[in-house]
Amino acid sequence: MNPVAQKISSETQKDGKLLSVNDPKYLSNREISWLEFNRRVLNLALDEKTPLLERLKFLSIFSTNLDEFFMIRISGLKEQISEGVFKLSPDGLSAAEQLREIRERLLPMITEQMLCLSEKILPSLTNEGIKIRSYQDLNKAEKKKVNDFFLKNVFPVLTPQAVDESHPFPYISNLSLNLGVHVAPEKNSNPGKLKHLFEQNRFVRIKLPPNISRLVPIDNFSTEFTLLGEVVTANIHHLFPNMVTNECHMFRLTRDADIELREDEAGDLLRIIERELYQQRRFSFPVRLEVQSSMPAEMIDYLRTSIGLIEQDIYKIDGFLNVPDLMSLYSLDRADLKDKPIPYSIPAPLRREENVFETLKREDVLLHHPYTAYNTVTDFVDAAAEDEYVQAIKICLYRTGKNSPIVKSLIKASQNGKQVAALVELKARFDEENNIEWARQLESEGVHVIYGMRGLKTHSKVLLVVRRENEELRRYVHIATGNYNPTTSKVYTDLGLLTADEEIGADATDLFNFLTGYSYRDEYRQLLIAPINLRERMIELINRETENKSKGKDARIIAKINSLTDDKIARALYRASQAGVQIDLIIRGICVLRPGIEGLSENIRVVSIVGRFLEHSRIFYFANDGDEEIYIGSADWMQRNLDRRVEAAVPINNEQLKKHIKKEILKVYLKDNVNAQILKSDGSYEKLSADSKEKEFDAQMYFVGKEN
Repeated sequence: MNPVAQKISSETQKDGKLLSVNDPKYLSNREISWLEFNRRVLNLALDEKTPLLERLKFLSIFSTNLDEFFMIRISGLKEQISEGVFKLSPDGLSAAEQLREIRERLLPMITEQMLCLSEKILPSLTNEGIKIRSYQDLNKAEKKKVNDFFLKNVFPVLTPQAVDESHPFPYISNLSLNLGVHVAPEKNSNPGKLKHLFEQNRFVRIKLPPNISRLVPIDNFSTEFTLLGEVVTANIHHLFPNMVTNECHMFRLTRDADIELREDEAGDLLRIIERELYQQRRFSFPVRLEVQSSMPAEMIDYLRTSIGLIEQDIYKIDGFLNVPDLMSLYSLDRADLKDKPIPYSIPAPLRREENVFETLKREDVLLHHPYTAYNTVTDFVDAAAEDEYVQAIKICLYRTGKNSPIVKSLIKASQNGKQVAALVELKARFDEENNIEWARQLESEGVHVIYGMRGLKTHSKVLLVVRRENEELRRYVHIATGNYNPTTSKVYTDLGLLTADEEIGADATDLFNFLTGYSYRDEYRQLLIAPINLRERMIELINRETENKSKGKDARIIAKINSLTDDKIARALYRASQAGVQIDLIIRGICVLRPGIEGLSENIRVVSIVGRFLEHSRIFYFANDGDEEIYIGSADWMQRNLDRRVEAAVPINNEQLKKHIKKEILKVYLKDNVNAQILKSDGSYEKLSADSKEKEFDAQMYFVGKEN
């Protein structure tokens, strides 16, 4: 527990007075809160009820999450220190204090991850006939097979990099796997005229080829493997003939990956992004060095000083370095070791044999992925591309994935003579290169491509179709909580709304004019748009519940989001709680709000649901004295979403859909006692288990059965 949290544990209301909502000790640290989220991911891997290859998947996700955390969040804290920025976090901690707390919490989690892998997952996989064997344990024929593989497929692409007076310490690329080894001349070797080059020991770095699997097959059935690093080590004499090598040790470096765009300098955003990606690869500063625990202290020290890190940046890994490299095992045809595939449904209105536009003129349709098949979205885009009456299609693309059918439909629409506009967000973190490729392909096919707005990321998920009907134009809109990405739609939970509502259509038109033409509207008819009015409206809605409760009216707030880091929203919720408003927050990840503090937040309950699917839908419910309002949208309650991104939230106006979201979605999530953990006031989480009188209830599995 951090020093701030320790002060909270015994805090109580004094003399009947309410506690101050502005006191920083009543906010949790966002970085620590994120670590607690990743701990919940790790817990899924530790759970023996989870299928074996799914447990491996969650170990991999835990590591991938950490990589991004170091590349973005840790790099930001280290940059504050290096630049002499002494601004405290909203909860009152300095950057140095946060880094110390993070490391203290993270080290035991990494140890737990490695123990789970080495003592549970890998032995269990061995029992299932999937074996990762040490090179030293292979028989003669097996060694010959992998040695031949090395000579044909690995040796030609390896580039040893020695360090000496004429060769400075090499650049270590971000997240690359490397072997470190000391090389010395053999006593009896005679290099002749080159003697002066071979008189001293040298450190050599060998980068493992990223396009060659870490798992080298031993058998013909690809169920037994040895590790690439061990194969390279065993064959290192091919790299250094007539030299003596010490034992090889693996290491991995993490660098800053947060692109800072100098958007004021030029007008070609695509070229700026490409330049910054190159600069990032070459010059981003190091933030973490992972080394095998067997690496000698002298080599660790040498690497640390050569790279420019301090002791606290070193993470000794007693086990497999870079667990995601084991995910190739997940592609094995072993359905018995994975979750059972779920059946996908089609909403009843879309099952009719009629034009989708006729359906939407009659009623709105709610989509609930992954339980609703994502082809309800891709088919809608394709229908618009083929429909002879459709005049225009406009869409916001944030993360589309590879081989996107939506992009193909947009190209088809353009080829069919329709006006197609796609806002491709080039600044979508870690998807910059994919989006550059899509942007160029769309442009080459005649699609109008917009790259986003200066200083803002476009994170909204909006699709607008304009269709000519009876000499008039009619608009059809899809607004969602998740990206237009069929691949992630299978593992992310998201909501989407298909509607022909005239006001929503008019708002979507104004939004695209804002994005493409820099027109400006400060009021929208139905939509809430960040950074224009979404924050203000959300606080107004919270304050209205506060006022209603103070007047004895019906008041309640339920929000399902990924993260809550905005202190203004948190304090508005505190004031609502102090007025007696019952507040249920379903927050998967970061939550800086501290629930359950008497005199401040005793009416707030926060649960996190981390399960088979990644909870990604954002839903906002306000009781409003019986005249309920529900919104779904792309924004979390975070400063970046509310102030620095273009986001869109749409009201659910259809009464049946309102009832469905309240009774059949939010209520179901609040019943979960399998995946749910409850947030305590000190920032820790506690498993929410079924008591003796109730059965286990898994909300995600309920939806699997209910939606079908």
